[in-house]
Amino acid sequence: MTDLLSRLLAERDWILADGATGTNLFNMGLGAGDPPEFWNETETDKIRALYRGAVDAGSDLFLTNSFGSNAARLKLHGAQARARELSRLAAELGREVADAAGRPVVVAGSMGPTGEIMAPMGSLTHDIAVEMFHEQAEGLKEGGADVLWVETISAPEEMRAASEAARLAGMPLCATMSFDTAGRTMMGVTSEGWAALAAKLPQVPVAFGANCGVGASDLLRTVLGFSAQGTGIPIIAKGNAGIPKFVHGHIHYDGTPELMAEYAVLARDCGARIIGGCCGTMPEHLVRMRAALESRAAGPRPTLEVITQALGEFSSPSDGTGDGAAAAAQGRRSRRRRG
Repeated sequence: MTDLLSRLLAERDWILADGATGTNLFNMGLGAGDPPEFWNETETDKIRALYRGAVDAGSDLFLTNSFGSNAARLKLHGAQARARELSRLAAELGREVADAAGRPVVVAGSMGPTGEIMAPMGSLTHDIAVEMFHEQAEGLKEGGADVLWVETISAPEEMRAASEAARLAGMPLCATMSFDTAGRTMMGVTSEGWAALAAKLPQVPVAFGANCGVGASDLLRTVLGFSAQGTGIPIIAKGNAGIPKFVHGHIHYDGTPELMAEYAVLARDCGARIIGGCCGTMPEHLVRMRAALESRAAGPRPTLEVITQALGEFSSPSDGTGDGAAAAAQGRRSRRRRG
């Protein structure tokens, strides 16, 4: 059978994903440096509330609280042997909330980076990385996740390992990289490079794209780069709610619900099919994002100038591709109208 996300993509022009995990959990009392994955066992009502917050705000898809539930990250807390278990618990709580939603909602099993450097630059070998990702993937599968959602990856080698793990687990895959260094990932991947890599992964993703990064403007410039490549794979846009600022001892993101509504519409017009938020994105942002997507007709593919006028200036003058992907995207106008 076709997975739920693929069926929804075949039926709809866009899908609203969820918002932040960490920001919401910090607001619920998670301490700095504490592993949020432990809450899948000790604070189950708060994790249910996290998931329900997205669903009640209109999200068609939400990520599980398992971003750091791999052996490498859990080793920092002496819990490396619990990677599969904590991943399963995260997905089980998600499955419970999704099944009670009264409409189709995708449970996306979040898988973040290991935090280690891949060989040959670092000590993490491909085989060990695959093993760690596979262990996490099997836990998410056992818990009832509909799709694996590999996110915030910077290195192509790590993405290949995660993709191979998804193939071994027999699970559909979504994958996003984080572009936060002058339009490139920390390891130098451009939007053009990621689009080419996605089409050649061991498990070709159901959808690919970008998350987190610097701000909404930068992320949409990257999305334009994906669209310019014409891979045919649906694009994901999951940008931060503005720029983080330190206010009264806490990190605060300055993106208003109104700004995120503009971002959501522009993301759709840039070519994204799965649209959500990352750091700082709260349920009130998601409500306005859904309302904007439902009420505002699709427009032409925006220029870079239109994006900066609506969302603010880019953090760097270039997206890292020179006269390539983004430049081609800037001059384009979409022929496809999306609702």
